[in-house]
Amino acid sequence: MLESAHPATPVTFPPAFLWGAATSAYQIEGAVREDGRTPSIWDTFSHTPGKTAGGDHGDIAVDHYHRYREDVALMAELGLDGYRFSISWPRVQPTGRGPAVQRGLDFYRRLVDELLAHGIKPAVTLYHWDLPQELEDAGGWPERDTAYRFAEYAQIVGEALGDRVEQWITLNEPWCSAFLGYGSGVHAPGRTDPEASLRAAHHLNLAHGLGAKALRSAMPARNSVAISLNSSVVRPLSPQDPGDLAAVRKIDDLANGVFHGPILHGAYPESLFAATESITDWSYVLDGDLQTIHQPLDALGLNYYTPALVSAAADGPVAGPRTDGHGASEHSPWPGADDVLFHQTPGERTEMGWTIDPTGLHELIMRYTREAPGLPLYITENGAAYDDKPDPDGRVHDPERVAYLHGHLSAVRRAITDGADVRGYYLWSLMDNFEWAYGYEKRFGAVYVDYATLARTPKSSALWYGQAARTGTLPEVTTD
Repeated sequence: MLESAHPATPVTFPPAFLWGAATSAYQIEGAVREDGRTPSIWDTFSHTPGKTAGGDHGDIAVDHYHRYREDVALMAELGLDGYRFSISWPRVQPTGRGPAVQRGLDFYRRLVDELLAHGIKPAVTLYHWDLPQELEDAGGWPERDTAYRFAEYAQIVGEALGDRVEQWITLNEPWCSAFLGYGSGVHAPGRTDPEASLRAAHHLNLAHGLGAKALRSAMPARNSVAISLNSSVVRPLSPQDPGDLAAVRKIDDLANGVFHGPILHGAYPESLFAATESITDWSYVLDGDLQTIHQPLDALGLNYYTPALVSAAADGPVAGPRTDGHGASEHSPWPGADDVLFHQTPGERTEMGWTIDPTGLHELIMRYTREAPGLPLYITENGAAYDDKPDPDGRVHDPERVAYLHGHLSAVRRAITDGADVRGYYLWSLMDNFEWAYGYEKRFGAVYVDYATLARTPKSSALWYGQAARTGTLPEVTTD
């Protein structure tokens, strides 16, 4: 399954290929009570006992709010072309309504200016899961009004930064927001209501459409509007078993079709309606919604980590936690799919327990090349968590991550050779950070952060990736 770590010929990318890294606001910024910011659902969730590993939270995180110049200088030193970051909604619009707090916007103005001064292309994600708590108190994403509040917020940020930022992403991984936040409850706001999770999915789709329209009304026409989806590569345990193939279809609808159906094609899959009819009648999909959601995109972001392996449950409905890689919960993030079993895919695994399989990334890219012909693609997240530790000299060697990146970037290059229009790759993540419900236990960063001192140390993977970014060719993988 692994791409060759020692190809016969060097793996070289097109000259215009963008080499970037990604982060999100709550995971790195800290400063949660400064300059008018109010709590998001992740502030509330992470401060609720038992919700995160070790009771960890993002109050300080890695203090990017105060150290952004140091972090941008480090990106430039590594040779990165692009930086994908998210805006903290409650930092800009604390209640989710009304005028912006200029002190919050000023932080992002300074960050963008610093990036541009170092020749790094900013890519803004408007929503990476930090809904203002006041909007959750009013019902959150299951309520239609939240989509309209998002459009207002998008207009504010587009007007503030649209003259200097060309790449925009409305939502990051709406599947997680809907189904982990309102279905299994392992993400904020921690609700466990299957019907609410489906309502949330629709209103996130609506928010994307309304937000895309708002951005375009506020920005120069040259700017690019996209969305980042964590689309799943879903495979059957037994490819010849009709029951397993039906299980694939059900999970594919819930992981992928529920978003790319209306966003790319203007319709939800009929099979999704059939599978969830015992949970909801979808009456919240109003006339005109699908047209609003189906806005033309300038690009599509794909986030990939590992494939899913499923089968039909022979012994009736599945109860209890699922081995789907999305955290342990007695409640399912898969409404209407209690007759589906998840299986651990074979092969080497990361610290998250996720199987390393670059072929899944190639498969995903080629799928969306077919789903949306002519639409440019970006890999907006891809990376791995390992138990990284400094050696006695203070250096951090992570050869496993180097091999992971080589394999997945080789898969991207193979997809380009096979006709896919992939324009760039954003490594997840620039640096170690608050990893949601896993707290600070899981390190995805190419840059090591000492959480006691907040000192940054580039790992060997950062140096390897920086060389790839500067040369456009993947360096050999070594164990040094």
